Amino acid sequence: MRRKIILRVALIIVLIIAIASVGFVVWASNPAQPMQEAIAALESDTDVSVNSENWIVFTPINAEPTTGIIFYPGGLVDARAYAPTMHEIAQRGDYLAVIVPMPLNLAVFGIGRASEVIAAYPSIEHWVIAGHSLGGAMAANFVRSNPDAVDGISLWASYPASSDDLSLLDVIVYSVYGTNDGLASVEDVENGRALLPENASYIAIEGGNHAQFGWYGDQNGDNPATITRETQQLQLIDSMLDLLGRVES
Repeated sequence: MRRKIILRVALIIVLIIAIASVGFVVWASNPAQPMQEAIAALESDTDVSVNSENWIVFTPINAEPTTGIIFYPGGLVDARAYAPTMHEIAQRGDYLAVIVPMPLNLAVFGIGRASEVIAAYPSIEHWVIAGHSLGGAMAANFVRSNPDAVDGISLWASYPASSDDLSLLDVIVYSVYGTNDGLASVEDVENGRALLPENASYIAIEGGNHAQFGWYGDQNGDNPATITRETQQLQLIDSMLDLLGRVES
């Protein structure tokens, strides 16, 4: 009798775990969807070739880039939602730009994927890694574990986890944040300063919020922006081109 009860309890526990796992997969498999502008940016044009076979890769057509950017998307955001930003960086700066889709749309399950990108492009001499929100935190984790893999990192509305201290690393750091961000507040970003090098650059986008770092619409918990998405994106892209230029030189 006792054995039957133990087996029944074990079966119930296994069933609960299975249901929870399926629920998690379903939840994580329904990310914020890209806006129409993002879908359009996935098309090649006269300046940039776009390839989505393994990653989403933007390659300048009229240049042979030696500097590139690897990008980790925000949590539960479709990787395609960052296509306009990366397309523009590739076009304006003649840089290779690679968006890395993540398992279950969560960068925590694909932290080391930047190593695969780096190995695939041996002609790139200098790399910058960037990420939005959770993607930025996981990019910081990658840099801590691979300090010689990249020359720069850009955190978009993000900051390192307390266990990922980058303060003593020889890496160029840009932290870009929106003053109206409801998910990664100015205070949150400021509290992460101790984990970054003293010479890290902080770029405040006045009136910018969390969701406008990508092209996927609004986001629960965020504050309204007081500037347009286009204006926020322009400042974001300018900061990225500045960082890439510093790394390149």
